[in-house]
Amino acid sequence: MTNEIDLSQLPPAEPYDKARDEAQRARLMKAWAAPKGWKIVSAVNNSFIGKWYLLTSFAFFTFAGLLALLMRAQLAVPENDLVSQSLFNQLFTLHGTAMMFLFAVPIFEAVAILILPEILGARDLPFPRLSGFGYWCFLIGGIFVCGSIFFGVAPSGGWFMYTPLSSDPRFSDLGADIWLLGLSFIEVSSIAAAVELIVGVLKSRPPGMRLNLMPLYCWYVLVVAGMILFAFPPLIAGDLLLEMERAFGWAFFDVDRGGDPMLWQHLFWIFGHPEVYIIFLPSIALIATMLPTFAGRPMVGHSWIVLSAVGVAFLSFGLWVHHMFTTGLPEISLSFFSAASEAVAVPTGIQIFCFIATMLVAKVRPSVPMLFAGGALAIFVFGGLTGVMVALVPFDWQAHDSYFVVAHLHYTLIGGMLFPLFAGIVYWYPFVTQKMMNDRGGKWAFWLMFGGFNLAFLPMHWTGVMGMPRRVWTYQLTDGWAVLNMVSTIGAFVFAAGFAVFAINVLWPRGKQPLVTRNVWNAGTMEWGAEVPDKPWGVRSIPYIHTRYPLWEQPELLGEMDRGEWLLPDAEEGKREMIVTDILDARPLFVQRVGGPSFLPIGAGVSLGAVFIIATFHLWTLTLLCFAAFVAFTLTWLWTGTARVPEAPEKYVGRGLTLPTYAQGNRAVGWWAVFITMTGDMTAFTGLVFSYFFYWTALPNFLPEAARLPAVLPLTAGVVLLLAAWGMTVFARSTLGKGGRGLSMALLIGAVPVGALGIAAWAWAAQAAGLDPTRDSFDAMVWMLILWMFLHLLLSWVMHLYVAARIAANICQPEYRADLMNLTLFGHFNAITAVVTFALLALFPMLMGV
Repeated sequence: MTNEIDLSQLPPAEPYDKARDEAQRARLMKAWAAPKGWKIVSAVNNSFIGKWYLLTSFAFFTFAGLLALLMRAQLAVPENDLVSQSLFNQLFTLHGTAMMFLFAVPIFEAVAILILPEILGARDLPFPRLSGFGYWCFLIGGIFVCGSIFFGVAPSGGWFMYTPLSSDPRFSDLGADIWLLGLSFIEVSSIAAAVELIVGVLKSRPPGMRLNLMPLYCWYVLVVAGMILFAFPPLIAGDLLLEMERAFGWAFFDVDRGGDPMLWQHLFWIFGHPEVYIIFLPSIALIATMLPTFAGRPMVGHSWIVLSAVGVAFLSFGLWVHHMFTTGLPEISLSFFSAASEAVAVPTGIQIFCFIATMLVAKVRPSVPMLFAGGALAIFVFGGLTGVMVALVPFDWQAHDSYFVVAHLHYTLIGGMLFPLFAGIVYWYPFVTQKMMNDRGGKWAFWLMFGGFNLAFLPMHWTGVMGMPRRVWTYQLTDGWAVLNMVSTIGAFVFAAGFAVFAINVLWPRGKQPLVTRNVWNAGTMEWGAEVPDKPWGVRSIPYIHTRYPLWEQPELLGEMDRGEWLLPDAEEGKREMIVTDILDARPLFVQRVGGPSFLPIGAGVSLGAVFIIATFHLWTLTLLCFAAFVAFTLTWLWTGTARVPEAPEKYVGRGLTLPTYAQGNRAVGWWAVFITMTGDMTAFTGLVFSYFFYWTALPNFLPEAARLPAVLPLTAGVVLLLAAWGMTVFARSTLGKGGRGLSMALLIGAVPVGALGIAAWAWAAQAAGLDPTRDSFDAMVWMLILWMFLHLLLSWVMHLYVAARIAANICQPEYRADLMNLTLFGHFNAITAVVTFALLALFPMLMGV
């Protein structure tokens, strides 16, 4: 129905009626307002969560910065004993860990969750409770990891946690487990935010905002969230392998038992180098959004910037060996990855040149945000040039693991991420607080940080060339590094002073300052259409957008939105609602209700955090109890908050447009959330498959003699049973669609024991072959693949019983069966996993002639 509507020809709005407008606003306020008092922690909306994300990220940044100052104080003079070597290693590890995992990536998610709904002209993002759950995972995991230093058990193996130092208990203690399990928990938060942001950009755009009309910021968010989906899961797979070796003695990285520590480096850097661009691209997005505002004209080369961002994302996944040039890899591999490392400079340069061209064709207004943006471009370009240097294999052999690399890393990350972020904070401060930051304080902060940064890190290029290694605790006067290290230490403290000035400027009370005028910067993007004072919903009414800079090019838009002349101006049923559109052309599909205030995401986050924290101490019974609590919280959350049968099949949303109130299949946001989540899950599984083939190529005797291979017959029986369980789920979906509730429930419940028999057949085959995961890497990989399948089946069984209960309660019906369709989609991915695992365990050894 909606696909036949010409959005540009919608009928005019009804004449403005003040009484009607006030009544609509009152109902909107009742639906969207946060509860008073301490219960505000349960008021789930993305604006609220984004602010807490932002503050928490900067708290971890401050903590990591203090650790850096301690390290610089230790290195200020030769033979210093300010801190012990053991404490220095903990400081170094936690500094890198907190900056990379608890600040650089979460701050992107914080800013995006905060401003994306308004930039899209939407009421909210589709899963505010998921954002809340992700925030609590991030907070609890960060406190657990960072707090370890106060008990003397912080990780000390470096933020990259190389094996065998991290895998052998003789060289690492509880800190390695805290790092592994704590960061695995934090990665749950990152992936949850990625799901929210991808679905938000694709499905929450206002009617008319086709993909080619999306603001540049939205494109960057989409690209980076997709990168998170493919970069983080391999690290999760590596964390799982490493923790299984540490906790249970499985042989993955122990050379004496047929393992290979190089596998960890591959899995880590498959994540680690794309993460550099996961950090860089969102901050460049901030510049791409601010620059047109101060230039007073659209960005030059909009399409080229989008294509180059996609190009950077694509190339970044081919660069991981850039960090492994000195590990003895074949020259052909070094040549390929060196060329890829050079090539990524091309799309990066396109973005920089587009920014310069925009400034050249316009008269840019001077401002504090542009001051930070200019400093960012200068620092990042310098860091990019040193990046080209270390991408050359002969030079990298000389500079690897030296302070030259430390300098390059900080020039790239601080120039590419931190300075644009500070520019964005000054720029969007009026949007968040309706007050202005102090200009003089902003300029003082910039020059202190800019000068202090270069004073701190520019000398490190020379200390690196002079031979100072990374992670060194102290040094001798005769090494010749004393003066340069003292200069770097002074610069670090000057930079810290600049950050302190900036923080004071941000946090300074401004109660007596008058509210800013609306769209204080005269920007063209939709977030500045927010009302002043701020309202708890995103937009008053959801507009029709047909330009890239609607506040510039649709001059009547703000008044029309404020008067409720566009879509969904009311909340008649007292529910939080938003319009979901299609992916390509942003045609309205249906009205979605989003979750309101609830403690369930907090309960789920706390209980899941307890699972990871308690598992660190190997208290398995208590771990299982906490996991059961997590499942209970999550199922209650889903039961009460998703896929409810609406009170009416359709809803009038204004301008002559009536939309459905329910969607299922690939029209629904829940289906896309499952699809995106399982794509990340399959990426993690691909990491395990990569590990299997890595062992096969790196270890000449990885595949054992035929007598030790699992028997083909039970493996075949197992995969047949697993596929039969999947087929029963698919048949249950079609049966329910035809009204067969009883048969559908029976099929769903019956699929559970069928799948259990399938995985039991695989486990029996491995056991009968005498495979011991503590003996060698082949046995460990076979059991890991079976364990991966079992864990997914366990989740599938819970989902089967849950959906069967929903059918019994008449919530999942023939016309309203989104739950079952989402379960079926989950089953498709499990079926693919089963087939690939069967091929690895049964078919591949046969093809190799074993």
